[in-house]
Amino acid sequence: MSKKKLLIHEVFKKAQEDFPNRNTKSGWADELSDYFEKTWNFMINQRTFVRYYNACIRDDREPDIKDQEIFNKLSQYIGYENFLEFSRTFVKEEEDTNRTTVKIKVDEHEESLSEKISNIIINITNEQHFKVPEFIKQNGLGIIEMAFILCLVTGNVVFSGNKKISGNYSSHLGFMSTMAPMTEKKYMYWNGERYIGTDSSYIRPGIDIVAMDVHKLLHFRKIMRKDTLTELNALGKTWYSKYNNEVEFFTDDGVDPDNGRELRKTSPVIIFKYAGKPYDSLVVEE
Repeated sequence: MSKKKLLIHEVFKKAQEDFPNRNTKSGWADELSDYFEKTWNFMINQRTFVRYYNACIRDDREPDIKDQEIFNKLSQYIGYENFLEFSRTFVKEEEDTNRTTVKIKVDEHEESLSEKISNIIINITNEQHFKVPEFIKQNGLGIIEMAFILCLVTGNVVFSGNKKISGNYSSHLGFMSTMAPMTEKKYMYWNGERYIGTDSSYIRPGIDIVAMDVHKLLHFRKIMRKDTLTELNALGKTWYSKYNNEVEFFTDDGVDPDNGRELRKTSPVIIFKYAGKPYDSLVVEE
């Protein structure tokens, strides 16, 4: 529904509330005409209000209004400063359930075309043609389920190329599949947990940009859950860095990007002291 038609609907809706003793369009139109004249010394005769009602509410047509000031006064009647404010801020009550906000966090450190977007907000507003199914409202589906159903309903399902870079590294989101893959970027930078590909030689102060190393991009990670490490799953498969009595574990050999120290092969003692429990103790516990 256009904002002009919506405005007329809201004017007569308020008129019904303001003048409960009048229950016809002619009665409401008469009261509105008197109110506008007494309040703002602004003349809109009773027949004109009836014409607005017939066009927008009875016949579902656009109102034949040429004077912008009329729109402003109608907007003031329902509590807005002018028609511009009404158009920008008014949301019909039942439309609240037809609006879904999908927030997709890409990467808090990325700064180029794929990187300059750290948060994408997608507002999906459906005024007339799409209603959120009742079972979704009642059951309160999660945002992933909601987004998937919206894609199915609107036909906007986009698939990426099903290409896998490694066993645990999935391809980009479908709607970003047209961007160059990470491995085709010229540079990369460390985001505190892994390397991120970029085409920019500069992002911001404090971020060191280095030449692309595909092996590191795909396989070098800091292990964020040290408590999950045991001799069984970490010995011979992880490396560590010790600095200021703090130990960090990594999935591949190299240099700790945060302090520049050479990594060392993880030993049972290091695992026992700074990570999980040794394999022998787990066997005893069982």
